[in-house]
Amino acid sequence: MIVGYQGEPGAYSEEGAAALFRGATHQPFASIRKVFEAVEVGRVTYGVVPMENSQAGSINETYDLLLRHGLHLVAETLVRVDHCLLALPGTSLHDLAEVISHPQAIAQSEEFLTTIGANVRAEYDTAGAAKRIAEEKLAKTGAIASKRAADLYGLDVLASNIQTYASNYTRFGALSRSSEPLGEANKTSLVFGAGHVAGSLYECLGAFARRRLSLTKLESRPRTGRPWEYVFYTDVEAPATAPALIEALSEISEHATFTRVLGTYESALSRD
Repeated sequence: MIVGYQGEPGAYSEEGAAALFRGATHQPFASIRKVFEAVEVGRVTYGVVPMENSQAGSINETYDLLLRHGLHLVAETLVRVDHCLLALPGTSLHDLAEVISHPQAIAQSEEFLTTIGANVRAEYDTAGAAKRIAEEKLAKTGAIASKRAADLYGLDVLASNIQTYASNYTRFGALSRSSEPLGEANKTSLVFGAGHVAGSLYECLGAFARRRLSLTKLESRPRTGRPWEYVFYTDVEAPATAPALIEALSEISEHATFTRVLGTYESALSRD
């Protein structure tokens, strides 16, 4: 089994892949889009992508790609994010002129970064930033990445747990060409479009409320290629086979421009 993830070895995405698929071969890709494409064409069996961070919110690129591609979410896991500031051996915190990392990691460590006075520049990946410093011997440059990345690339840890909020988690989802969940499904992710008619969103949400279906996520996103149209991503605490959810989706279809189940799977909170 080959499982794709975004980033370099030592990335938090790799931790997510290892948590969901122990013993599998893990293959890195340069972007989330590349992971989707690899799963779609069969280069990998599954893909693991970031869904949302407890501090920075949803990963919009992932949700846009879920709508664009015909893949299914079949599992999820939570990875604790403990950011460290890494640099070449012998570097001190006061030596740093620049810090590089993924934009999400930079945003999550903003409070700490303001205290060191270094320039900040975005890279495509946390572990990729660490790898670049090691390979290119970048002096006076720090990377925000995991402790494991420091071990992998031979860097010193100048500071640990630099994220603004101590309880920082990223939720990762597993992508598959098959809709079969990896565990006992008790959660469903779906997307729907609300029509430009008064009360259409109210009626869609009412379909859940009248059946006492709990929504753990509701977020709107612009619909790609259709200016001023919006879609709503929703997580429901019920498997897709639950009669109440089947009824709700049938009722929603009367008011929505479209509905689509993105996947049904076992909640990481119920498993962990």
